[in-house]
Amino acid sequence: MKHLISIKDLTQTQLLDLLKLAADVKADPAKYSRALAGKSVVMLFEKPSLRTRVSFDIGINKLGGHCLYLDQQNGALGKRESVKDFASNLSCWADAIVARTFAHETVQGLAEHGSVPVINALSDLYHPCQGLADFQSLAEHFDDLSKVRLAFVGDGNNVCHSLMYGAALLGARMTVICPPGHFPDGYEVQQAQEIAKEHGGELVLTSDINAIEGHDAIYTDTWISMGDSTSLVDIKSKFAPYQVNKALMKKAGASHFMHCLPAHRGVEVTDEVMDGEGSLILTQAENRMHAQNAVLVTLLG
Repeated sequence: MKHLISIKDLTQTQLLDLLKLAADVKADPAKYSRALAGKSVVMLFEKPSLRTRVSFDIGINKLGGHCLYLDQQNGALGKRESVKDFASNLSCWADAIVARTFAHETVQGLAEHGSVPVINALSDLYHPCQGLADFQSLAEHFDDLSKVRLAFVGDGNNVCHSLMYGAALLGARMTVICPPGHFPDGYEVQQAQEIAKEHGGELVLTSDINAIEGHDAIYTDTWISMGDSTSLVDIKSKFAPYQVNKALMKKAGASHFMHCLPAHRGVEVTDEVMDGEGSLILTQAENRMHAQNAVLVTLLG
């Protein structure tokens, strides 16, 4: 591993090793308290954040490293200064770059032109750190991730893409259930299905909400992604049948609910499910730090 740009760039062994390391970092943090001693990591954020910023900042500190946060008050990268110049300059001082961007091309440009590891902390195409934390959370409840039946319900976005690749590499079954016109990117689906076939998994896409039956966990996200100007009023009727509520959880037979947060309570998911016994939302949030620390230790440790 030179970078973490997308889960699809990993091998199955690399993914399993990261999940194993993340579990160990969580169980015995003291063992890794000097893993990044003398290392500095720049966090470059175009988008606002709670979980990503806090989990990286505190996580880097727990590894004995130094974190520097840079926001983009002048807009997206490449306007005031080119992505190439940003990457090459930061590489003079920092040991790694964590980037949360609007365009995936920005993350790719940082990796191409910089000389230090780059971690994709979210782009419009992927959210690999979230995906790693999600599968770590599932691994705490299922001994064999290849046997997990995961359903993603709602808008086929960047989180969905990362989950598809993770499930495919693990050889798991994943069903993506979206309203017509809101499926994940066709190329990403094709790539994920090929990886799933290679590892004995299965990726199914449908608009039929009845396909929710027979899944262990239901995952949803906001119906409108950050930065999207679409009005909720314009899509609410289309997405309403895909709300995750108690009835849908029962229909699925699912024991767990997942959401990457922030959530619009009462919109894509009800309070009853979010705060219910099977909700993993806070486990997922906590595991962002442990999964990311596993990536940092792997790249820099």
